[in-house]
Amino acid sequence: MLNQILTQIDKIVWGLPLILVILLTGIYLTFRMRGFTVSNLGKALKYVFKNEKEGKGEISSFAALCTALSATIGTGNIVGVATAIYEGGPGALFWMIVAAFFGLATKYAEGFLAIKYRKIDENNHAIGGPFYYIENGMGLKWKWLAKLFAFFGMCVGLFGIGTFTQVNGISSAVQNFFDINNEWCVNLFGRDISWTVIISGLIITVFAGLVIIGGIKRISAVSQIVVPFMSIFYILLSLTVLLINIDKIPAAVAEIIQSAFGIKPFAGGMLGSIMLAMQKGIARGIFSNEAGLGSAPIAAAAAKTNDPVRQGLVSMTGTFIDTVILCTMTGLSIVVTGAWNIGLEGVQITSYAFSSSVPLPENITALALMICLVFFAFTTILGWNYYSEKCMEYLSGNNERLIKIFRWAYILAVFIGPYMTVSAVWTIADIFNGLMAIPNIIAILALSGIIINETLEYSKKLKLKKLK
Repeated sequence: MLNQILTQIDKIVWGLPLILVILLTGIYLTFRMRGFTVSNLGKALKYVFKNEKEGKGEISSFAALCTALSATIGTGNIVGVATAIYEGGPGALFWMIVAAFFGLATKYAEGFLAIKYRKIDENNHAIGGPFYYIENGMGLKWKWLAKLFAFFGMCVGLFGIGTFTQVNGISSAVQNFFDINNEWCVNLFGRDISWTVIISGLIITVFAGLVIIGGIKRISAVSQIVVPFMSIFYILLSLTVLLINIDKIPAAVAEIIQSAFGIKPFAGGMLGSIMLAMQKGIARGIFSNEAGLGSAPIAAAAAKTNDPVRQGLVSMTGTFIDTVILCTMTGLSIVVTGAWNIGLEGVQITSYAFSSSVPLPENITALALMICLVFFAFTTILGWNYYSEKCMEYLSGNNERLIKIFRWAYILAVFIGPYMTVSAVWTIADIFNGLMAIPNIIAILALSGIIINETLEYSKKLKLKKLK
């Protein structure tokens, strides 16, 4: 009954209107800025590793990006992509990439506004994000919208992306590796639960709590180590699958495009197939890279920079790395191996795609994928704690007592996450994703004139060689 109610709410929130609004916002910004985000992608990647010497803030731009990536690179890259293709067909991957391509401009706009309207107190403590660019950019009469965003953002962290989906994905992956036949079980909450789920849940809760208590500097320190290392490791694993199946890639690409445009219908005829592929691809893509959600600018606001355009460019590289590289490699691996269409679900799809191709014993490949998922999901738990805690900070007027209570509530949510049902977990995450995006997209569109004008002015300076 609960799942049915949640599914209906999800269909309303993630209906055609919201999907089109998010996609069209990215398209609008891309064209109005004359392709600035696409033509300057190389410069953006250069800025990631070249910090400003005079910039104000708490952490480097690289640390801010790693913090943002820690929240975006997670189960969405491994489980989310598999779920999108399973439910929407191979065409879902195409729409995921299209959404990411235009999402570069949306994520750029978020990073730009984060620096433009942030506040820095006397202790050099930087605070910013959608609630501040709504309040300071749109005006105090829109503060209710800022509070609405903060409320939904808090819920996304506490009940969606930050806790339930990540720790559920971790415990499921651990169980699939160590106890796939449910041989070591105990009866809890009226159902049999594997000891591997209980133990992995406890370990993740303890380690997450130890890092979370340290705040943004500890979270960013952990993210700077884990995110680059695990991303490279996962890319190498995916490349191995694709190189072994290189002869199948052209057929897989053709299947993806045909499915995306209903030429090879997946479900419900041509139009139904296109709509299903678009919905699942864009929804899961946004879940993964978070372009338009308003989460990344909360981390971007802490970056040591005085230049909104520069930070906007750095922020958008997160979408490129997360979706254009990682999600594409996962999706292509799933399609070339046919793993999406053999009756498997979730992480089992990706696990089969890798284990059926990598020239190593199946249990070694499964272990490698499990390690990737565990670390990706763990860093997402950390990143979203920072985001949702900042939302609570804004809602409570920086009430330290309430923030501490929230911090422990977040850790408690991590603890109970493994015992949530998979379908309910992902549906709840989707709902709060959509609700969070609405106030943020309104703000981006309302302030788009400022974003476009300053970006075009910056572009002119680049052409005149006044900037490096």
